[in-house]
Formats: sequence, C-alpha cells, structure tokens
Amino acid sequence: MKFVLALALSLVIFSQALAESIVIYIRDDVYDDYVSFLNGRDVLSISDFSGKTIRRDVVDMIIAQQALTLGGFEHSFSYAPGKVNFRNTKMLELGQLLISFDSYWLNDANAMREHLYVSDAVIRQGEYIAGIYTTPKNKDVLSISKLEDLSAFSAVSTPKWRTDWLTLSNLPIKELVREDEWLSMARMVNMQWVDFMLMPFHSTADRSFTLESIKLVPVPNVAIALYDSRHFVISKKHPYGEIAFHAIQRGLKQLRAQKKIVAAYQQARFFLPRDEIKILNETSSN
Repeated sequence: MKFVLALALSLVIFSQALAESIVIYIRDDVYDDYVSFLNGRDVLSISDFSGKTIRRDVVDMIIAQQALTLGGFEHSFSYAPGKVNFRNTKMLELGQLLISFDSYWLNDANAMREHLYVSDAVIRQGEYIAGIYTTPKNKDVLSISKLEDLSAFSAVSTPKWRTDWLTLSNLPIKELVREDEWLSMARMVNMQWVDFMLMPFHSTADRSFTLESIKLVPVPNVAIALYDSRHFVISKKHPYGEIAFHAIQRGLKQLRAQKKIVAAYQQARFFLPRDEIKILNETSSN
C-alpha cells in the first residue's frame, strides 16, 4: 500500500513538473549547437562563452534564460526543435509560444507591439556587424575589399527581416533575391545560385559555417554593419507573458550592469574588434 501511495505521489509530482515546463520551439541546427555547447552543463552556470559550437543564436538562448531566472521567473523550459522560422512569429502573436530565444530586430518587433512585449536591447544599436558569407568556391566574392566591389554580385535575404533587407537594399549590389527560409538561403549560396548572404560571424577558427553539406566562409577582413538593435519578444497573450516580460527586464538590467552581455558576445567572437575589420558601409553618423 505504501508503495502504491509513493508511486501515485511521484506521478503527481512528475505531472506537475511537466505542466510547469514551457515548450520553446527552436530551429533544429541552433538547438543542436546549443546542446553541444552546454555539453551537460547547467545553462545558468555558463560564464565563459567561448567554444566550437557557440554562435549568436546560442548566446541569445543562454542570456535569455539567465536573465529570466535572475528576474525571478521560476518556470523551466523544454525544447521542440524543427524546421521553424516565421511560424514562431505567428505562434507568439496567438499566445501559443511564450518567448523567442532568438532575438528580433527592433524594426521587426515594433511592427508587432500590439501582440508582443519588447525587451530592452540585448544587442545595442551599432554593435551588430555581419560577415559577407559565400561558398569557398566563389573566389570572386572572396576578393571583395571595398563597397564598390559589391556591384558585381547578388545577395539573398527576405523582407520579413526588415533590417537585413533594408541594409542589403541600400548596398550597391547587382541583385537582391528573395527567399523566406534561412536554410534555403544558405543552400542557394552554397550552390552558387546566389553570390552571398549576410551572416553573423561564427566562432570557428576561420569563422566558417558548416551544416550538413553546406559550407560557407566570410570574405576576409570586411563586414557589413546592420544599424538596428536586437531584443527579446514575449507574447502578450501567453498566460505567463507579463510575468516573463518583467522578469527578463530585471535580469537584463543586472547582466548589463555586470558587463556580462557584451563579454558573452565578445567571447563567442560575434563582437569583433573594430580595428581588425573594415566595415564597408560604415557611415559618419554611426
């Protein structure tokens, strides 16, 4: 009888734990790199963001969770990886997803403020520079050294990423091709159907990006600045939305005061020393 009662109590506790775990939908390649980087460590214990599989998306995931916990949010998370992209935005608007652990450009977030809370900036205006990524086979693109050189080449992006699309539209490129799925963009560049795409710098020794049969590398010593800030967005319709928003705000303020946010992106080699790279579209006002 005692065994039966103990088993029943265990099942109740297990069911409550499951109920308190909030499901986060996330792109599968980001999730794989996240799991690989953690390597069994508690996400809240991470203070060194250097490693082989660290990337901007993974830093975002870790900072969001640390900020939420610092701010008093007590619920745990479980993950549903898959080929997700803009579906997440609709789920956020409907309250089916609490938060995007992949930060949003402010331009994109502002368009959805009716449905979403927008956190303080995790990547501030002027901090984001991207690499010009192409296949190692495209030697012409890899020889780009100044802004005018872009006029011979095509790029791929989506207008759903307002800041990326606007940035590329303002560059003197030959053609801007629309593709709404990120993985399809990478494949198009890999197959040389399009010359390049903008990507955050990766932490590998040569800053290359590899996924399955795709390998992309950045043009050496140059970058493109994206003049916008990035923020976490939280659903106003989710039952825990307001609680999570206030918690992440408190946590981000603590992390910012401790200078841990900038340090994390620097250790991940996403923030690069400006004297080591030439920003092709740098303006006097930024």
